[in-house]
Amino acid sequence: METRLAIVSIFVEDRTVSQKINALLAEYGDYIKGRMGLPYPEKMVNVLAVVVDAPLPTINSLTGKLGMIEGVSAKTLISKV
Repeated sequence: METRLAIVSIFVEDRTVSQKINALLAEYGDYIKGRMGLPYPEKMVNVLAVVVDAPLPTINSLTGKLGMIEGVSAKTLISKV
């Protein structure tokens, strides 16, 4: 199946759900190429950027599952290549 390169952007407003996020990212670990996290205490949020190379349904599944976690917002930018 054809894969696409994407960046999943994640805003975490509740740090108590970090274990859920990390478990989910570990589940999709075979597709993750890089990850960067930045705390932003002034806004009381943590920001993560996760680069994935995966089939489109897998990218959508990861983003959807992240978005279902209370206190988490997730959006994806998918490349054309």
